[in-house]
Amino acid sequence: MKRTLLPFLFIACILSVTFSCNDDDTNITQEDERAQLNELKAEIEKLASTSVCNDRHSCNYIGLGSKACGGPWEYLVYSTSIDTQNLEELVEDYNKQEKNFNTKWGVISDCAITNPPSSLKCENNICIAVY
Repeated sequence: MKRTLLPFLFIACILSVTFSCNDDDTNITQEDERAQLNELKAEIEKLASTSVCNDRHSCNYIGLGSKACGGPWEYLVYSTSIDTQNLEELVEDYNKQEKNFNTKWGVISDCAITNPPSSLKCENNICIAVY
């Protein structure tokens, strides 16, 4: 009789451990997760907006966001006057998080290709994209 209970105890033990583990993401809503993404995006845009262009600092751009069909939602323009490595790491993290968000929540998007700027110019110490 003890032998017949052993498989059931083993399965009960496994199920207990499996369901007692609490994944931090299980209680987060889609709206909460979108709000976190929006906060990170605002931080990125704020950092980029502090950049200035001049004779020493040139303009650049980076793809920001992750459409469900692929590619960025937009291109963020900035200058080399800021910590560009930090900006690039933040954008990379944001893009990965948004890609995971799209997959997790089944987000759909248009599949239009967002073209990068054809050139960049510096006006009044502000980088401007030309399309």
